[in-house]
Amino acid sequence: MKDFFDRLEIIPVLQGFNPWWSDKPCTVPKFRRLAFEASRIYLKDASLRRAILLSGPRRVGKTTILQQIADGLIRDGQDPKSVLYLSLDHPLLKLLPLRDILALYHESVFPEGQPVVLLLDEIQYSRGWETEIKLLVDHQPHYRILATGSASVEHRERLAESGVGRWITVPVPTLSFYEFVHIRGEAAPVIPENQRLSELGNMTKAQLIALATQMRPLQLLFQRYLLVGGFPETARQENIGLCQRLLREDVVERVLKRDMTALFGVRNVNDLEKLFIYLCLHSGGILAHNTCARALETSTSTVANHLALLEQANLIYRLPPAALGGKKVLKARNKYYLVDAALRNAILLKGEEIFNNPDEMGLIVETTVLRHLYAYYYRDTPEIVYWRESASGKEVDIIVRSPAYLLPFEIKYKEKPSLGQSDGLVTYCRAENPRQAYMVTKRDRDFSVMQFEGLQTRFIKVPAHILCYLLGQAERLLWVA
Repeated sequence: MKDFFDRLEIIPVLQGFNPWWSDKPCTVPKFRRLAFEASRIYLKDASLRRAILLSGPRRVGKTTILQQIADGLIRDGQDPKSVLYLSLDHPLLKLLPLRDILALYHESVFPEGQPVVLLLDEIQYSRGWETEIKLLVDHQPHYRILATGSASVEHRERLAESGVGRWITVPVPTLSFYEFVHIRGEAAPVIPENQRLSELGNMTKAQLIALATQMRPLQLLFQRYLLVGGFPETARQENIGLCQRLLREDVVERVLKRDMTALFGVRNVNDLEKLFIYLCLHSGGILAHNTCARALETSTSTVANHLALLEQANLIYRLPPAALGGKKVLKARNKYYLVDAALRNAILLKGEEIFNNPDEMGLIVETTVLRHLYAYYYRDTPEIVYWRESASGKEVDIIVRSPAYLLPFEIKYKEKPSLGQSDGLVTYCRAENPRQAYMVTKRDRDFSVMQFEGLQTRFIKVPAHILCYLLGQAERLLWVA
């Protein structure tokens, strides 16, 4: 490879990626994802001898976070040449191992041995990156490393071998509804910044009405969010057709046709595409591998392998079933959801007509609630499952459980939702006795707290736009503490 090109040709590439070395202004968006603050806190913690990994789907703002970190460091007085940003999917940079790139950087730009902040974008494209980062973390602590990756399979499997104790992962999901409101510059409701979802069960009826009144202007915006999703590039775009084309091209097709072949060695992209479309059509449903394989005219092993890759590529969530008493189901049949309902809308070309279809809206809201629960409870590493009683068909859509809490959620996004003694949510709570349970509704007039005789559980009927906004707002508190 050394005769393939003159390695000095790398220097102009590095200079192009790092304009601050030449005192050129670094223009970065003012809006900051929540992961920005988490990254900043970890980088400032000198006792943390780990690299930091931002992991999430494509086009959610990971590169922007790196650039904002660089801009913030330089504004705080750090030597601009001690901040090195590398986009490792660049054709030239992919030809060299990271150690060679760093050697050129130290020879030409900044002396070796002094503190350096290393910002590595799309790290999975760098040859042998796992070993390189391991050596830097173990033997060269003057490097502070912040990296991004859109394909978590690389990190999960290979870090299990070489990266234990050397990485800390910060998730970067699609925008929460709270972030969606703020990235668009919309007027935010005047509510306490420390308002938490768990406090709703102790509020009076008057307090719930006051909160619903403050949140009422967000209802139409929430519908927009459900349609175009939580990708920063499309959040401010008013043309729905253009939004959906960008999502198909930049998120779905690039992952399926580029990442899956380049990183995972997928040979039959057509089978993978068919499976993804199948998931769009059946998102949120219980998926039997053999049924899916017959429908797609492929093998069950291919379905299983491709489902694992789609999950590891941050395109889908998987919910396993749980039995009462926390026992595992022996013959697990998982439910699968897209990481953002807008991807389904984009693939199936669903526009504003979905608002008139209660079944479609229920599925979209269920997907959106799941995204918010995953993001908010991520640091606790809980189990997120569903429950279904096969004999009666009773079920609970989403259950978040850890040693500290048990939180069941049932989505009933329709005009007149009801909750009775025989419903799945109540049946589940009679067996498990959680402190609170949630029924996610459509109308703010349904906002209330109720109980059933003989049950300590408080059942909170909470409108979807209020639930999602409160969860998104409360995420900020996790990184302030």
